[in-house]
Amino acid sequence: MQSFHPPVRTLMGPGPSDVPERILQAMAQPTIGHLDPVFIEMMDELKAMLRQAFCTDNALTFPVSAPGSAGMECCFANLVEPGDEVIVCINGVFGGRMKENIERMGGKAILVEDAWGSPVCLQKVEDAFLAHPKARILAFVHAETSTGVRSDARALCALAREHGALSLVDAVTSLGGIELLVDEWGIDAVYSGSQKCLSCPPGLSPVSFSDAAAQKIMNRKTKVRSWFLDLSLVMAYWQGDGARTYHHTAPVNAMYGLHESLVMLHEEGLQNAWARHGKMHLKLKSGLEELGLGFVVKEPYRLPQLNAVKFPGFVTDEAAIRRQLLQQHNIEIGAGLGALAGKVWRIGLMGASASDANIDKCLGALKQVLK
Repeated sequence: MQSFHPPVRTLMGPGPSDVPERILQAMAQPTIGHLDPVFIEMMDELKAMLRQAFCTDNALTFPVSAPGSAGMECCFANLVEPGDEVIVCINGVFGGRMKENIERMGGKAILVEDAWGSPVCLQKVEDAFLAHPKARILAFVHAETSTGVRSDARALCALAREHGALSLVDAVTSLGGIELLVDEWGIDAVYSGSQKCLSCPPGLSPVSFSDAAAQKIMNRKTKVRSWFLDLSLVMAYWQGDGARTYHHTAPVNAMYGLHESLVMLHEEGLQNAWARHGKMHLKLKSGLEELGLGFVVKEPYRLPQLNAVKFPGFVTDEAAIRRQLLQQHNIEIGAGLGALAGKVWRIGLMGASASDANIDKCLGALKQVLK
């Protein structure tokens, strides 16, 4: 057995994204205890920077010690009780995973379905609330990673409020990449991932809960079905002055990395980061169109950071093209998922991967392999 030495790749798939050397160096610093007073100071800084990234003042904002899927489960496990009616919007893979979480928590999932590549239809959501007045949660994906479509989170959250419901939002691919205004839009529960537009290695899931969501959690009639994700236990470690109560051994060095990535986001400026992702998308779009490639999603709803690209008709083996990009050019792009499997490529421009150099390299390689 020998030490593992991974190849150097250019990551332009649906995640993870390229991790800057500065973040890797931060993660290589000496490990200290997860209850060390210095580490607890760093935890408080992490929470403050996450609030800035989410554009929220929510006290209950922290990174779950697990990937984005655990952030999703944390939100549903704490907010959904057996018998609860939850309206869930499905226009891609990750809306379907929301449905799965609702059902596993004993809730009743009321489906609002839209075509893959289309945003969530507001009228369908309104109709669902009218047909199910007992529904107290609206769950939807802001930036659907499987299709590259953006739904109108502001309008959807407003609909939830009108009907006395909480909003629960998947922002795994949107945090740090496009506008996400948790307080202004009235988002009650939101989760993301470290490995997308924050350009940190996978393994942490930032979450944030409004006061209304926290009240619902505190007033639960049943125990949360997950011990590890039970916020009444977790927050004894993440909140409070002075000594914190032990809950689990936090991934100390991974937290260093997320801290550094948020410092870098602060240095760039959140709005500047949003603008950079938009600018890089336009450059990629221009180059792809020159190669005869189009997009699945209509332009008004298209995510700049995740591009679902239709390949030309003469490509009979799309997986072979992706293999060539990986093996000959060290570039990773993603395959289609679910209903789009074998029909699209997913090209990511997330975090550090949203750069002129990456786009030039990707377009040049595509031009070669498509010949």
